Amino acid sequence: MAKSSSQSPWRGKRVGITGVSGALGQALCRQFVQRGAVVVGLSHSPRPDHAESNSTPDEWVQWSCGQEHQLDSVLATLDVLVLNHGINPGGDQRPDTLTTALKVNALSSWTLINRFEAIAEDNPVEGTPRELWVNTSEAEIQPALSPGYELSKRLIGQLVSLRWSDRNKAQGSVRLRKLVLGPFKSDLNPIGLMSADLVAQQVLIQASWGLSLIIVTPNPLTYLLMPLNELGRSLYNRCFSRPDP
Repeated sequence: MAKSSSQSPWRGKRVGITGVSGALGQALCRQFVQRGAVVVGLSHSPRPDHAESNSTPDEWVQWSCGQEHQLDSVLATLDVLVLNHGINPGGDQRPDTLTTALKVNALSSWTLINRFEAIAEDNPVEGTPRELWVNTSEAEIQPALSPGYELSKRLIGQLVSLRWSDRNKAQGSVRLRKLVLGPFKSDLNPIGLMSADLVAQQVLIQASWGLSLIIVTPNPLTYLLMPLNELGRSLYNRCFSRPDP
């Protein structure tokens, strides 16, 4: 364990994780803590009274979607921000439910992406740039048995791809990574095929390899289709982009 921490690229880094009270959020917290990071939990829920020590962030900040601006002072202290919060409305397709899914799964993350990038540009750091990881899900290209979930995850996935295609942003002060994850066991998906700990471990391993598109899934087609999908998006976005006025 100590050897892993001493060799970790995240040793001593401040890592913020949204959705930290969920299964994957807790698993990511454990993996970062094991690697010597200081974890800041960003959650809609209050800090639990009782939790495993290695699953509990060093700091806890409670926030709500729509109040992203209140996190600016916290974002300014982070080296890595992991956007992992989300909801799964299942088969509920009522307008209010779909609106909530779009706000939580897509628009909230999009707002935080822009705020974190703006803060990083105003407060550049020397050496390794800040990092921004966005959990978009395999639902970008695969059915998830939840139309609202698929719609919202495809939206944030498209937005991340669009940001990758922006040459100015791509060369900016924040490195953007996309996490495309298959089904893992959680409260949102109790029949997931993978464990959250396995997924979190693989995410950090692939990030340490320098990958920007991180895929963890038992479905081999995703490893083929997702890179092709990103290539098509990149070509399309760059062909029809316009320089800043």
